[in-house]
Amino acid sequence: MRLTGIFITVTACIVAAACGSNKKIVSAPGPLQQEVMSARADSLFYAAQRSKMLGDYKTAITQYSDYVRLNRNNPTVYYELSRLFLEVRNPQYALGFARRAAAMDTSNKWFQMALADAFTVNEMFDSASMVYTRLSRQSPQDEDLLFNKGISLSKAKDYSQALEVFDTLEAKVGVAEEIVFQKQRIYLRLNMVDNAAAEVRRLIAQEPGELRYWGLLAEIYESVERTKDARAVYDTILSIDPQHPRALIAIANFEKKNGNEPQYRAYLMKAFSNPGYSIDEKVSFVYPYLQMLETDTSKRDEGILLTKLVVDAHPNEAKAYALRADMFSQANEADSAIVNYNKALSLDSTRFSVWYQLMWMYSRADQPDSLLRVSDHVIRQFPKEFMGYYFNGLANYFKQRHDAAARSLNTALVIGGEKRFVGDVYALLGDTYHASGMHARSDSCYDMVLSMRPKDHIVMNNYSYYLSMRGDKLEKAEQLSRRSLELQPESPTYMDTYAWILFRLGRYKEAKEWIEKALENPEARQDPDVLEHYGDILFNLNEKEKAVQYWQLAKAKGANSHGLARKIAEKRYIRNMDR
Repeated sequence: MRLTGIFITVTACIVAAACGSNKKIVSAPGPLQQEVMSARADSLFYAAQRSKMLGDYKTAITQYSDYVRLNRNNPTVYYELSRLFLEVRNPQYALGFARRAAAMDTSNKWFQMALADAFTVNEMFDSASMVYTRLSRQSPQDEDLLFNKGISLSKAKDYSQALEVFDTLEAKVGVAEEIVFQKQRIYLRLNMVDNAAAEVRRLIAQEPGELRYWGLLAEIYESVERTKDARAVYDTILSIDPQHPRALIAIANFEKKNGNEPQYRAYLMKAFSNPGYSIDEKVSFVYPYLQMLETDTSKRDEGILLTKLVVDAHPNEAKAYALRADMFSQANEADSAIVNYNKALSLDSTRFSVWYQLMWMYSRADQPDSLLRVSDHVIRQFPKEFMGYYFNGLANYFKQRHDAAARSLNTALVIGGEKRFVGDVYALLGDTYHASGMHARSDSCYDMVLSMRPKDHIVMNNYSYYLSMRGDKLEKAEQLSRRSLELQPESPTYMDTYAWILFRLGRYKEAKEWIEKALENPEARQDPDVLEHYGDILFNLNEKEKAVQYWQLAKAKGANSHGLARKIAEKRYIRNMDR
């Protein structure tokens, strides 16, 4: 439509020039152009409404914005843009458009409400309260406006004004849960605990059988560690409902703090055996123990006990067994975790997250046959799940089925996943290609890992050792190994790798220094590979008798490299038998 406008304007200029006028001509849109522009604007408006209804907010914003270029005098469009920018979480733009709409039509309640909302999401609570004040004057019977004003004042930390507003509202509607809740929150922020409690007691006086109010009162006392008052309230709750789960758990925790373990467990078991206490609430209660186990192993027995109570109360719920399995996994009890993951899957096989945990446990427990069986099933049931193919590749790698491992791992890369897991796939694919003798591909995979994770010392160590075994790119191997030691300077394994690379470079004295550093570690002194390497280094430094002693010691510890027996029998280093 712009082209039409330009054409008409240009035509008008040509006509004026032809008439020989010296006046500057300013052309206004003609009737036809206005009609076209109006039709175009209407089309954009309805298209934007349609896009908004379909949830395509970005397209709706574009269409409304195009509308504004044609018609800047419609406040409804600015209102719509304000609401849309709130949906796409752009509060500043939302505020700008809300201000425009509200200024263009000060009598429209919805435009003013949109402005108040925009002030609120921009945390301009004082301004929001002023809008609600104006709206309340216009609609004095609208109690919601007064309530929102009180909320805004409270968020602005103007607590005295907020309390006045809530008192005014309460005089109109009487004691109401929503108002009391807001007032008690304000009193708690002012450290006026007794006032907060008094507010809740007004609700209780009105409905003494409503246990939610008693629970809120107990929580107020607990928040300031007034344990005696809280315990009294929970006792009252139990006098009304002896099976009330939250009261039982609260008292259980009190007993635990007092060191009364039998009573703690008794109250806890009573709470968890209550079928009215939903499994989701129980899971929420137990879940923090999974996190606590990472730093506090003393929580292990308690966490496992709680999951048993959940399973006992909900024997047909998959999530109960999944939770118990998670707890065993966190406690490093792989066998028990596997049993419970399998039980969970027998009840609900649709949760990939549980299949994932089961595959992970099989990999930790070094059970490649089970891992292969389960991962084969997973990639059939969940063909688009990246981690299913990773674990399938891992299982095939463990079973030395390198072609199958490579296929699964490459499929995982095609599907794509989180960057950290993609790095794991490339690392395992590198190991797979190395085991298959496809060194160019394995090197490429390791290089890819290090480009993604430049501080991956495990890959650096393995990559550098494999290069040294091949006698290939030894300078690069030395750099990688040295870097892995900079990252993990106390690792005897990395010291041994570095020593071996120095040996392959002919730097025997340095190699001896590093392998002797490794042998200061008790585990290294039991490692047959390290002992054999030490013997090789010693022989090349003309310490032949000592070299033979270490070769013999390596054999006694289980070394089985090609040529070790000949080294011992012939008492010489055999270069072409390097591992």
